[in-house]
Amino acid sequence: MTIEEMKARQKWFEYLSYGNSQSVNMERIKSVSMITGNEVLEYVLRTLEIFDAEIEASHVQAKEGKDAIRENCVLNQDNCSLADLSLKELKIVKTVLQWSEVSKCGSLEDREYWKQMGYDLEIHNLASAEIYKNEIYPYEDSNICQCIYKLIASHGLIGQAIRGEVACDARLNRELYELVDIFGKEHFKAMLLLLNKCIIAAVSNDIWCRAKADVEKIIDEIINKNLEPFASNERLRRLCPKLLDAADPENSKENVTFFENNIFNHNIDLWYFESSLGCFAPKDIIKIMELVLDKAGNDFDQLKFKPVQDVLYYDYYGIKSINVYKKRIIEHYLETGDSTHVGLVIERGAAVTVSFKFSAAAEKLCDFCVEAERSGILSYEKSIIMIFDMFHFRRDEFDRLNNEDSYLSAMNDADESTKESIVDYAVGDEIVDVGSGGGVLLDLLENKYPDKKILGTDISENVIETLTNKKQRENHNWSVMRHNFVEGPLFFGNKEEEKRKATSIIFSSILHEVYSYTDTKDGKFNIDSVKMALSNAYDSLKKGGRIIIRDGIKTDSNEKLTVTFKTKEGLDFFKNYVNDFKGLKEIKREFEFKGDSVCGDINFMREFLYTYTWGIQSYAHEVQEQFGYMTMREYKEFFGELGANIIEARQLFEEGYREHLAPLVELDKEFPDSNCIIVVEK
Repeated sequence: MTIEEMKARQKWFEYLSYGNSQSVNMERIKSVSMITGNEVLEYVLRTLEIFDAEIEASHVQAKEGKDAIRENCVLNQDNCSLADLSLKELKIVKTVLQWSEVSKCGSLEDREYWKQMGYDLEIHNLASAEIYKNEIYPYEDSNICQCIYKLIASHGLIGQAIRGEVACDARLNRELYELVDIFGKEHFKAMLLLLNKCIIAAVSNDIWCRAKADVEKIIDEIINKNLEPFASNERLRRLCPKLLDAADPENSKENVTFFENNIFNHNIDLWYFESSLGCFAPKDIIKIMELVLDKAGNDFDQLKFKPVQDVLYYDYYGIKSINVYKKRIIEHYLETGDSTHVGLVIERGAAVTVSFKFSAAAEKLCDFCVEAERSGILSYEKSIIMIFDMFHFRRDEFDRLNNEDSYLSAMNDADESTKESIVDYAVGDEIVDVGSGGGVLLDLLENKYPDKKILGTDISENVIETLTNKKQRENHNWSVMRHNFVEGPLFFGNKEEEKRKATSIIFSSILHEVYSYTDTKDGKFNIDSVKMALSNAYDSLKKGGRIIIRDGIKTDSNEKLTVTFKTKEGLDFFKNYVNDFKGLKEIKREFEFKGDSVCGDINFMREFLYTYTWGIQSYAHEVQEQFGYMTMREYKEFFGELGANIIEARQLFEEGYREHLAPLVELDKEFPDSNCIIVVEK
């Protein structure tokens, strides 16, 4: 082998060594701060490690006999295993893995040269094939090079077909059908399975396990030259499941027709579609597509949405998250058409690249919000809300903006034991979970009562959207809707059906939010809001139906509670809380400070401890809530006035508080009861 040949063969590594962070798929990383620019090289090296491991395993098993191979090797076929592939066939697969990503990298000089050569670097599989051809053809067997060229050009298309991003019958058959006759069906099948396992498992072995059956099916169709495209509704389901809603078949049908007429029938590929646009509501996704087609027409082969990822993702407490501030501004633009703050940007090439460009002021506003949220200072939080309300960017008054997802996740993790216990109190066939939050109780109800009708409600559009995504992603049978029991009763059914009453209505850790956030003529923290919600819920019940409450409890005691802080930050936290907390209006703010200790009214000190448990990240929200709003005596008196039968009424202490607070505080007496479970029957 000449020096020139050796240099050409290793050129792929040299190109990949020049990292290009713009090529990182944000969908596959946990933290934006972890991006090094070497992700493409690291990915390719993982594909090669998997390749070597598969070959080694096949040869070890070959020594044990054909039966052992066919029983154990992941990629064995009926008539051909990896051990049966020739060195030439294995070399072809390995070379494809080495070269398929090179167009994403290279030095600035390399990339400029490739552009001058006419390679469209935005379509990386085709550009990589051309780079390979330019570098290797003079030194290799032209027949082998032609096979490698075609496999690089079709690199990743099977995975994209499974995701609905490309049509199964487009380039896949053109590039691969003719290779079937060159290698033979069984050998080519083994080569394609090995290649695609390396490609997909290097991203995630879990993804490979989920996709393996689909990969095998498509490869079988390729080698038999009868590759069939997915039907339009199936392709859209794979592309973006939220665009198909079983609860709204008419709108789902319209979405299928839109994509069929504008995308699928024109053989337009959609790269990074769901990973970039999946955070938006279905109506917003359709609006984005309408704007793109209006600006770009449909005389192109590929739409790339990756720049949208780069705009939207950032780190929230070290974890990659959607920048909700930018998302809200985009949503406002889509709804109103006002491009003052952001606009859709289209760049034409062989592919059409889609992104959003923010005004300088909007960028600064979002930067401020990101820094303000990290501070946990309530005045900053109020400033964010004030500014976003000024521009009409918030969805509704319950829009938490910065940490909705982490808040809902925390709700999912909290107090699981009592959430499970209250499920047993539900009766009848139509059960309502009020203020469903992250959806944990909906899942518990569905598991416990799979044949019953389970409905989740919330007053926040954000929560409804999150739950809708969860329902589609995890294939749940429960449904969700926006409803506020403070405003009126709730009934099952619609105008065409007879309205039906519920048999069980569950208020799990939600009435304290009703109390804290509902504006009345006397302001917030008014017990009338809770009584109105419960009265309307009672009116929504059938005879024999139940209201089930799990929430905070207030004590009738006038005792004092002394809290001793184990950190200086704790005392500062308390002083800020005294200034910021507006609940417990009837309690005098009289405290005795002594060193690291503070003594005050037991109800006030307990409310502080609940907020302290959540930490600085949730402070700006939790300080606005009062957890204990009624005593057990007041609950019993209220339900007695309604005429309800009390089935269960008990107080308890959630041990999670003790666990979380143990490193932070000491108390001069036992923790007071924190929660209650109340069940009444109509």
